Amino acid sequence: MNISVGILFSNYGPYHLARIEGLVDYSEKLQNQIVAIELARSEEQYPWNTKIDNLNFSFVSVIPDRSLEKTNIFYLLKKLNNVLNAVNPNAIAIAGYFQPAMLFTLIWCLLHRKSAILLSETTENDVSRSWWREAIKSWIVKKYKSALVGGQPHKRYLIKLGMPPEAIFLGYDVVGNNAFSPDKIKHLPKPIEKPFFLAINRFIPKKNLSFLISSYAAYCQMLGDKAWDLVICGDGQLRPQLEQQIGELSLKNYIHLPGFLQQDQLFPYFAHANCFIHASIQEQWGLVVNEAMAAGKPILVSNRCGCFEDLVLEGINGFGFDPENQNQLTQLMVKISSDEVDLQAMGKASLEHIQKFSPNYFGQGLMQAVEYALMHC
Repeated sequence: MNISVGILFSNYGPYHLARIEGLVDYSEKLQNQIVAIELARSEEQYPWNTKIDNLNFSFVSVIPDRSLEKTNIFYLLKKLNNVLNAVNPNAIAIAGYFQPAMLFTLIWCLLHRKSAILLSETTENDVSRSWWREAIKSWIVKKYKSALVGGQPHKRYLIKLGMPPEAIFLGYDVVGNNAFSPDKIKHLPKPIEKPFFLAINRFIPKKNLSFLISSYAAYCQMLGDKAWDLVICGDGQLRPQLEQQIGELSLKNYIHLPGFLQQDQLFPYFAHANCFIHASIQEQWGLVVNEAMAAGKPILVSNRCGCFEDLVLEGINGFGFDPENQNQLTQLMVKISSDEVDLQAMGKASLEHIQKFSPNYFGQGLMQAVEYALMHC
């Protein structure tokens, strides 16, 4: 039986497209019709410049001519309803249940007797929880037929909300690993000559960048001239405060802020970084960690990140740390930049481990979720 599957995201960035390509490759033998649907062609929160030419699957933008944030919600829902009616898939994978448009799509599925699959990367410890919010969330989650999640913490949370364990599949949080392959990017020119730690974040409170800078300052005090530099790619509301902090610590010559960069502009940094750091105090997953591993880098990752349990192999491809323990991160930076660890072996371990989290893994997991949902519709 031929089945059609819609996959709804707010906006398609590079890793969304990689996932759908993985799904198409995996499901080609099943003769499934894949339709990628996005709410808007642009989103101010994530200003990707994603090319959508020559795709090997159907692609629909509900709002092609303006950003999601500048679109009236009622206009968006009207247009979304038209798209869903026109595509009319057997099943729809829906990215979350927080946005009104995602809830609207769930309702559309219920009214039209279509199978709704939840795409979720929420963990129980993301934010503080209240009983009444959890009760509402549990009621919503139970309306989905199945789910595709990032890893084990995300699966445990959905089980707690009332979704059957057998209805939950893994493979949501992947990127296009091949794009970051060391063999493809190692020839790129060095962005800076000195060895450096790399971090890539939006400059917002939960990314914990002030903590990272303070930890790095302590590291510099300990190692002096032997200290590596620190590159923090990204931009956002906290940039003035972070620049002030860097100036007050007299680290302007050691901490580099190249701004928000598109994926191809990040490749030289991934190619030549000596270690990747992700210090978030709260993170549903942390896809930049996937990217760093796909580039063959050792990693230092906050144990509050959703990816920590699945991606960090302690002492093998990197280390985890408490994102409120400055001394712990400082000591790990000292350890990584000394002769205590084999950076080449750690990078190789990262590269090997992340191959399990590929676009094909997404394709396999989503098709399992779709087949389960259709069986239980």
